[in-house]
Amino acid sequence: MKILSIVIPCYNEEKNVKPLYDEINLATKRLDTYKLEIIFVNDGSRDNTAGEIKKLADTDHRIVGLILSRNFGHQPASTAGIDYTTGDAVILIDADLQDPPSAIVNMVKKWETGFDVVYGVRNSRKGESFLKKLTAKIFYRLIHFASNTNIPVDTGDFRLISRRVVEALKQMPERSRFIRGMVSWTGFNQTSIYYDRNPRYAGETNYTYRKMFRFAIDAITSFSSAPLVMATWVGIFISFFSFMFIAKLLFQKLTNTAYVVSGWTSMIVVTLFLGGVQLFFLGVIGEYLARMFTEVKQRPIYLIQDIYGQNKQS
Repeated sequence: MKILSIVIPCYNEEKNVKPLYDEINLATKRLDTYKLEIIFVNDGSRDNTAGEIKKLADTDHRIVGLILSRNFGHQPASTAGIDYTTGDAVILIDADLQDPPSAIVNMVKKWETGFDVVYGVRNSRKGESFLKKLTAKIFYRLIHFASNTNIPVDTGDFRLISRRVVEALKQMPERSRFIRGMVSWTGFNQTSIYYDRNPRYAGETNYTYRKMFRFAIDAITSFSSAPLVMATWVGIFISFFSFMFIAKLLFQKLTNTAYVVSGWTSMIVVTLFLGGVQLFFLGVIGEYLARMFTEVKQRPIYLIQDIYGQNKQS
């Protein structure tokens, strides 16, 4: 019997753990030819998420709870769950019930036809503000445009991946992780299903605009060198107009057509040229250097403090 693993990263989701478990049970009744493995990953929650996971693990042998030592972030938590799976196929789904477990059946059907990746594309995003939808729309199209990897637009981490994609991900040790991009990078046969995203079932979103911005920077710098290329073109653009301004100032000074304070010309030219170009370059290069700094330390992506359930691995 084939194994279907479901990975659920959780951060402050105590009110959502049991409802999600119930929905998964309901949705997977039609998949009775598969052995189910449900892996909850508690990413350093400050509420009773770990306790709710333990309750389920004590009563259902299919459940494994990975308790991380602290909050490592959504992508490392998802990585921990993926690394722990034993299934022939793995489903990634968030704990807030915005992505419907009912779509899992359609994903499995697509996988059975030979696809290695089946990702969910959002038809609509209910319960989210106009600004959230707008920024998400811009981000997905920006990363799609800037990256050499074909990363589908309007998709999150909700997807099915085959065992060989899982093994490929295990060979990618980068610390600044963008899983949906990493999955796309592997190639293999990929397809999509469409669904409507629901409002959050309970609690508040843990993705603030600050975290979303940081996530976008990580995604772009992990999968594109476009910012470095853009920095070059911006530098050329600023230099061109700076030289035009230099010519204008020199003409005014030589022809006495405008009053120019002595020394002001050289000062403003140097300020515009060096300030604009160098600071912009330093900012962009700094982002890439920060990622190199993180990578060379070779620290673990996550640390597991405890494991709930019967399928404990060494």
